[in-house]
Amino acid sequence: MARNEEKAQSMLNRFITMKEQEKKKPKERRPYLASECRDLAEADKWRQQIMREIGRKVAEVQNEGLGEHRLRDLNDEINKLIREKLHWERRIVELGGPNYTKHSAKMTDLEGNIVDVPNPSGRGPGYRYFGAAKKLPGVRELFEKPPELRKRRTRYDIYKRIDASYYGYRDDEDGVLKKVEKPAEEKMRKEAVEEWRRMEDIRKEARKGVSEVVSVGPAVKELLVEEEEDVVEEERMKEREENERRDREREFVAHVPLPDEKLIERMVVEKKKMELLSKYATQDLLEGQSEAKAMLNIQR
Repeated sequence: MARNEEKAQSMLNRFITMKEQEKKKPKERRPYLASECRDLAEADKWRQQIMREIGRKVAEVQNEGLGEHRLRDLNDEINKLIREKLHWERRIVELGGPNYTKHSAKMTDLEGNIVDVPNPSGRGPGYRYFGAAKKLPGVRELFEKPPELRKRRTRYDIYKRIDASYYGYRDDEDGVLKKVEKPAEEKMRKEAVEEWRRMEDIRKEARKGVSEVVSVGPAVKELLVEEEEDVVEEERMKEREENERRDREREFVAHVPLPDEKLIERMVVEKKKMELLSKYATQDLLEGQSEAKAMLNIQR
C-alpha cells in the first residue's frame, strides 16, 4: 500500500513540475554571432552570462588534481569564452554602450607580476593561462624571465672609469708605499752624505796642494798662470775650428750649374724682345730676319 502511495506522490510531483515548466518562457539561447544582436540591453546580458561562465571555469581550473588534460581543456574553454566576450564588448561599443576593454584584466605570472605573452605555444595572439594551468610542463618556461645578457662595455665606459688611481697617483694614500720607501730613502740619503764627504776631502786636498805651490814663490805662480792661459787659448781655438766646420757643413751645395746675374739679365731682355716682336712684327718680317741671321751667321 505504501508503495502505491509513493508512486502516486512521485507522479504528482512530476505533473506539478511539468506544469510549472509550461508556464515558464522558453529558455533563450545566446546568439552564435554577436552581430546578430540588435539590442544593447541583450548584448550586455549575454556579456554578463559569458563572464559568469568564465568565473566558474576559472574557479574550477585552480584545482591541480584534475590532471594535465582536463586543465588544458578548461584553459582552452576559458580562452574561447574570453574571445567571445571581446566580440560582445565590441558589439556593445557599436550599439552605443560603454567600452569595457579599457578595464580588462592583465596577464600575470605565478608571483602576480604582470607579463606580456603575445603568442606562446603557437596558439594565436592573446592566449592566456589560468590557475594550475600555469604550472603545466612547457608553460612554466613561458613565465620565466630570460637571463640578462651582459652588455659589452663601450670605449666611453672604459675611459670613464680611469681616474688618478689608475695611473698610480694615489698609491701613497694606503701607507704601503711609505713603508717601502722609508728604508730606501735612508739608504740613498746615507750614500749622498758619504759622497759629499768624499768630495769635500778631495777639495780640501786640492786646496792644500794649491796653497803649497803658491807659497813656493811668485815665479812658479806666474808659470802656472801662463800654462793655464795657454790651455784656455788652445781650447778656444779648438772650439772656433769646430764651429767653422759646422758652418761649412750647413752651407748650401748646388748640384747643378746656377746662372749668374748677367746671364739672368740677358735672358730677361731676350724674353721681352721676343714678346715685342711677336706683338708688333709680322710673320714675313720674322722669316726675313731669320734668313738674314742665317746668311750672316748670327747665332742670336
